Amino acid sequence: MPGGLSRLDAALLAGLALLSVGLLFWATRDAVLAAGFLGGLALAAGGVILFRRLFPAAVAGDAALPDWTMLRTAVDHDDIAVAITDRAGRLVCANDLFATWMGGFVTPPGLPLEGRGAELLKNAGRAAWRDGEGHVDELAVGTLHLSAQVLRTGLSEDYLVWRFSAVERLDLVTEISRHLDGPAGRTLAQAGVMAALVSAEGRLRVANQAFLLRALGEGDASHYAGRDVAPLLRLDDAGTLYFGREGERAPPVRLIQIPLIPADSHGPMLLALIDEEIGVADRGTAQTYVETLLSLLPVGLAMVDRDGRFLYMNRAFVRAAGLSEAKMPRYPGDIVVTEDKGPLADMVRRHSTGQQVGGDLSIRLAGQGDEPVSMRVVGVRGLGEAAVLLSLKDSSEESRLKRQVAQASKMQAVGQLAGGVAHDFNNILTAVLGSCDLMLMRHTPGDSDYDDIQQIRSNANRAASLTRQLLAFSRQQTLRPQILQLPDVISEVSHLLKRLIGDSVQLSVRHGRGLGAVRADPGQLEQVIVNLAVNARDAMGGHGTLTMETYPVSAAEVRAMGSDIMPPADYSALKVSDTGSGIPADVLPKIFEPFFTTKDVGKGTGLGLSTVYGIIKQSAGFIFADSKPGGGASFTIYLPVHRAEKDAPLAAPPPPKPKKSQWGTGTILLVEDEDMVRAVAERALTRAGYTVVTASQGEEGIERFGKMDKVDLILSDVMMPTMDGPAMVRILRGQRPDVPVLFMSGYAEEQLRQSIDIDHVSFLPKPFSVAQLTEATSAALDAAAQRAAAHG
Repeated sequence: MPGGLSRLDAALLAGLALLSVGLLFWATRDAVLAAGFLGGLALAAGGVILFRRLFPAAVAGDAALPDWTMLRTAVDHDDIAVAITDRAGRLVCANDLFATWMGGFVTPPGLPLEGRGAELLKNAGRAAWRDGEGHVDELAVGTLHLSAQVLRTGLSEDYLVWRFSAVERLDLVTEISRHLDGPAGRTLAQAGVMAALVSAEGRLRVANQAFLLRALGEGDASHYAGRDVAPLLRLDDAGTLYFGREGERAPPVRLIQIPLIPADSHGPMLLALIDEEIGVADRGTAQTYVETLLSLLPVGLAMVDRDGRFLYMNRAFVRAAGLSEAKMPRYPGDIVVTEDKGPLADMVRRHSTGQQVGGDLSIRLAGQGDEPVSMRVVGVRGLGEAAVLLSLKDSSEESRLKRQVAQASKMQAVGQLAGGVAHDFNNILTAVLGSCDLMLMRHTPGDSDYDDIQQIRSNANRAASLTRQLLAFSRQQTLRPQILQLPDVISEVSHLLKRLIGDSVQLSVRHGRGLGAVRADPGQLEQVIVNLAVNARDAMGGHGTLTMETYPVSAAEVRAMGSDIMPPADYSALKVSDTGSGIPADVLPKIFEPFFTTKDVGKGTGLGLSTVYGIIKQSAGFIFADSKPGGGASFTIYLPVHRAEKDAPLAAPPPPKPKKSQWGTGTILLVEDEDMVRAVAERALTRAGYTVVTASQGEEGIERFGKMDKVDLILSDVMMPTMDGPAMVRILRGQRPDVPVLFMSGYAEEQLRQSIDIDHVSFLPKPFSVAQLTEATSAALDAAAQRAAAHG
């Protein structure tokens, strides 16, 4: 409809007009007047319609109500507060940030501002009405600092838009301090920039680690606040700047000063120092010279750049680190175990960013066990890309020697313990065997107790065999050395070996030429060969090849071996090898220890190899084991070549001694501190026909000897409390120089004869049987009688 009226509105207006004309005609009964009134209404309606058609916007603007919701959405902003007011000073619209900052929808300029803020804002509003725009830079609502912009706007320019922005106040000194002491400072250090913030008085406020390590060193780097900067730097006559603590050979640095307050050159200042770079050609030449020098040095050395990557490593470093030249590592952390990667990387990074004083770090190399080695890390300057020098000592040979010495010391200590145990055990076995022998003399085969006594005696002999093995390991057994050739010993025992190893194991024997004679007990040497052969058979599971070879080893070859344990000399070597599965690396150092075995329970005592070790060591020889997993094991024995007089024949084995009688007469002084042994020996000798006087220690033996009219033999233990047997015998020999002496002991005869400087004494090793005791007694008396007859 014209004018924007609806059809209903038009019909209603037309009806009212006709009703008015009808009422006028009814009241006046004048048709002309009614027609004139109707014409006037039509003319007025036409004028209104014409006006609305000519001015539709003005009419609509006066009639329509404003929709402020859409405007409020349009001015909503995250960091600018906006408010709109009209000429009447009424708040038309504002966004949420305005309400948040001002504490509600307050009408500008009456805002809760600090100080003269409201007055300044009011003046800005007046300027906006007058000039179209007004500004205020310093406003505050609590701790919030604002700037305001006021704009006049609208079609009729009868609105003001108030825009408020937050002002960020930057404290440059505080921000730089925070960044230098954080990740930004570390980033600068990695880039080779040494940075420090200095106060107006020239004192350190904060600095990154690169500056502190170069200027103060690692020890003082944690106590730097307030230090005067001037003494930390040094200027030479040519105007070149250095760090004072680095001495005369310090690399030069370049200083950049950055004032933090541009208008004040005496205010806080940021110092940035970088190393003076040398030319590209000089840098390449210098690094080449250094690499050439490092390659000639026997010490393991490597160069690392600022990023922690290897630049160069000499052969000694490669060898010390156990690296393969086919696959070289990129970073120092690649050559150490996982636990040491972090500490090594930190130390390299610390020295690459300024610290030149070297430091040592204990590391464990990957693939070389848990034994630590020492690596030295030193910061370097003036070598181009090289920033750190690593030094690693090749300690593989030293470690090997340490392990050998430690193993030898351990074996010696265990040997002393085993010898002491065997000695005490021999006393017990002597009493057991003697008691069994005495009981067997009262029983005949067929008696109910005879078999039980024999069983006890058999087990006691087995125990005695174990003690002999312990004594062999501790090098305290009695040996009967002879001058012999190793091939002869192997030939003697080869038939026994073939039966022991079985038909499924092939025995291969090879002998070298020029073997020298050795001095050893042939029986004990045969036991060594048998023990090694049996162990090899078990390791091969009954199938494989057992190889025995002999060969000479000269003193020059021993020196080339580089062993500190085996002195340079000529040796005859015996090597026993098998084709078994080998000995694991963690088991190899323990194989010579007594009672150590990898066999199942009941299948081995663990004394086989320890016996071998003891026999070889007591024969002045050496034994070494070598094994590779899956490649079998080999045992190499080195016996020193015996140097006899020229053209002297080899000593023949002594003829067997004739068996002595188990009966005799005479008076014997028996001195023994062990009650069981003393009782058994007294009963055995008394039963054999001797008169026995007993004593439990040396002093008592001297007392009993003084009261005896006749003493035909002194039978004494060696080791006794208070006074031992040899000390007692020396006193008694002072009274009767010709009295015969028979010592009995659980220790080796050779060891005792070296410590006992008494002539014409006999020796009886424990444990012994009754028959052995009586035979030794008879032999000692016969030897004394022969000496007396010879001196006539």
